[in-house]
Amino acid sequence: MAFLFSAGLLAALLRLDGSDQTKAIPGLPTQARYDIQGEITVIAQGVPSFRSRHSGPNSFPSGGQLDFTETGTVYLGARPLPNLEVYANPEFAWGNAPGAGSGLAGYSNGDLIGQPVSTGTPYFARAFVRWRIPVRQGKDKAVGREDVGRAPNIIAGPVPQHRLIVTVGKFAVTDIFDVNGYANNARNQFLNNAFVNGLAYDYAEDSRGYDFGASLVLNNPNYSVRFGTFAMPTTPGGDQLSYSSSGGHSEQLEVDLNPQFLKSPKPPLTVRLLGYRNVGNMGRYSDALGSSAGLPPSLAGVRSAGTARTGFGVNLEQAFADGGSTGFFARLGCADGAVETAGYAEADDAFSWGCQIGGVHWKQKADSAGFAAGCSGISSSHQKYLELGGQGFNLGDGALNYGRESTVEMYYLHQATKNVQLTGDVQFIANPGYNRDRGPVSVFSVRARYVF
Repeated sequence: MAFLFSAGLLAALLRLDGSDQTKAIPGLPTQARYDIQGEITVIAQGVPSFRSRHSGPNSFPSGGQLDFTETGTVYLGARPLPNLEVYANPEFAWGNAPGAGSGLAGYSNGDLIGQPVSTGTPYFARAFVRWRIPVRQGKDKAVGREDVGRAPNIIAGPVPQHRLIVTVGKFAVTDIFDVNGYANNARNQFLNNAFVNGLAYDYAEDSRGYDFGASLVLNNPNYSVRFGTFAMPTTPGGDQLSYSSSGGHSEQLEVDLNPQFLKSPKPPLTVRLLGYRNVGNMGRYSDALGSSAGLPPSLAGVRSAGTARTGFGVNLEQAFADGGSTGFFARLGCADGAVETAGYAEADDAFSWGCQIGGVHWKQKADSAGFAAGCSGISSSHQKYLELGGQGFNLGDGALNYGRESTVEMYYLHQATKNVQLTGDVQFIANPGYNRDRGPVSVFSVRARYVF
């Protein structure tokens, strides 16, 4: 952890902005050559005891618990050529979140992803190259430029307004896909995975939330088209990743549309339409049920390389006021419930919605408050599998009285200083793990984030 604080102190002392005074473009800010940023997030979560008629190996603990997690990331970037950028993100994760990643479809601490135990050993979360290729609009027309602001893994400066963006290396699938300005980051927005991304979006990842792959993004002011291909975990929920044309790969295609429903100068509604297909070492619930012979069914013995699981999602985002700090979001998703989940969450369908309100309304311009609600469900064969005592990669109470898992979350984020954010958060979860015989669960959280 010491290297994170050292990097932050160094950046503050040197006022590091990486400016290249030789490449300034008239009318736009100076183009930067390199950048360093970072953040450290500490989360404390308390869960009071709750009703539980029975429990199994993957049940969310009902006896009450108090857990702490700490994560930190350094965002290192360099721009060796005007349209070419290189990034590396050393990171650490320490602690244990409630339930150790099991017992909930929508996990209560999205910052820890769902690792059973995190020891704090540093690792590289991301290491990738981004190449922006200018795209001309019409015969003999010049390529326009627009400015992008400084952000983690984004070096400030002018970029082509119409561009093809190629990203290759190690990063999170959700760095590119299913992005939402109001519900996408457990470090400064909602904590529950039901709102961090679409819960039925079974995107490929290791247990830390990252993957190896490549993406292409065609971007212009009116629409965007994204395509990506990534490695798959060798076993559902596992750490090891593999990519092969026959046995393991994941593709996603997403289109952004921007219809204008509110009167100008309000920003348009952003509509993201997503489809994906995972091919990997996965099993079908019907095969597991058919081979159980009176014993609790198991997917382990029926997994087959090349098994496919598909899904789709709709992601809405509408800014209302306050420069975008007040707005609304919603997500709807559905996946093939005949095949087991590979990566994100055990959910075959999900819906969520919510809003963020900027603190300017109570004279705290940098503060924000958020509210979200959502529910998720599983297919009939998935239900039967859990009813008979089957175990998924993070669900399995030994028995199941099925009910849709529903989650409500509220938070208040206070910008204590320029670099420090403090957040209070409350979650209420009905039918944890889709089980009416357990819960409801209350999760109370305090989050502190230091940004440099």
